[in-house]
Amino acid sequence: MTQSIPVSWSTGEAISQASVQPDKLANYDLILRCQEGVRPDRVGFAELMRRYQSHVDKILYHLAPDWQDRSDLAQEVWIRVYRNLKRLNEPEKFRGWLSRIATNLFYDELRKRKRVSHPLSLDAPRLVDDGEMSWEIASDKPSPDEDLTTREFYDQLREAIADLPEVFRTTIVLREIEGMAYEEIAEITGVSLGTVKSRIARARTRLQTQLQGYLDS
Repeated sequence: MTQSIPVSWSTGEAISQASVQPDKLANYDLILRCQEGVRPDRVGFAELMRRYQSHVDKILYHLAPDWQDRSDLAQEVWIRVYRNLKRLNEPEKFRGWLSRIATNLFYDELRKRKRVSHPLSLDAPRLVDDGEMSWEIASDKPSPDEDLTTREFYDQLREAIADLPEVFRTTIVLREIEGMAYEEIAEITGVSLGTVKSRIARARTRLQTQLQGYLDS
């Protein structure tokens, strides 16, 4: 994608901007810098990784706290970003785009694995009657039967989330796992606040339907 120079810049300003070190650029300008050329500038891309690595790590930790290879997944996230960054038409939505890449990579990997022990943290929320999430465990030391039930529940929850359409899955992960506000989700996904609320409500309904047997027990 070819990025045009903003009309407000003069030629001299554009040259000056291009000479600025990546670590001095605003996030938006850094992303534009990385979109120049056939492949992202190595120094600029390294700075982009430095700024957003903690965001990727947070997503993968909440999705897979027990996976020992999260660093490998994080590396694959950045490989996908490197290969596809030029396709991002709205640099201001980079964070949401990055979140979707990390989330989709996790579920792609999940489908390849025969069995994974509760990828969601045990202090993550759980569905209740009013549609909100509150999956808290009452005891710090559950009995063997309770522990087995909990593991089965998270196995089913993982599979239920994986089966959601991508737009629902991304939105529910941003809301319930990353704890983002509706307004923030709307901003990074580029949809209206009403659409965000609708997607979350529909995702919760689908999850609640699929998990009803566990919720009633």
